[in-house]
Amino acid sequence: MLTYGHDAVLPMEVTVRLMRFILQNNLTPAEYNESMLIELEDLDKVRLKALGHIQVQKRRVARAYNKRVRAKTFSEGDLVWKTVLPIGVNDKKYGKWSPNWEGPFMVYKFLKGGAYHLQDLDGEIHPRPINGRYLKTYYPIIWEKMENEAKDG
Repeated sequence: MLTYGHDAVLPMEVTVRLMRFILQNNLTPAEYNESMLIELEDLDKVRLKALGHIQVQKRRVARAYNKRVRAKTFSEGDLVWKTVLPIGVNDKKYGKWSPNWEGPFMVYKFLKGGAYHLQDLDGEIHPRPINGRYLKTYYPIIWEKMENEAKDG
């Protein structure tokens, strides 16, 4: 109905001779055209109602999905791990033991839309930004802290 403006007539309805089909055959061409125009006028209301239902369903699905989503935000200077992209590709050298994360990197610049420019610890800035969903916070292990303190002291 939403596509063509009126309900489709099934082959079974023709053979069984339902009331709707019988009434349609007894109409004059002028009456039939008038009934089709009335159905077309009502079609806009039905389509708008269907669109409203679709929008409500999409909002409901988005709300259910967003309950489980946690926004990640990093500030400039934070240390982060970066996902090895493309995801799921294993290094032939390590096989299934290939690392999933690489780094650490320092957040160099925050861009709108949740993207970040990263910088190596050596100071080299990566030219391509990366989405924040592919980053996670890097927490230095105790050995690195002790090593840094030994270098400073």
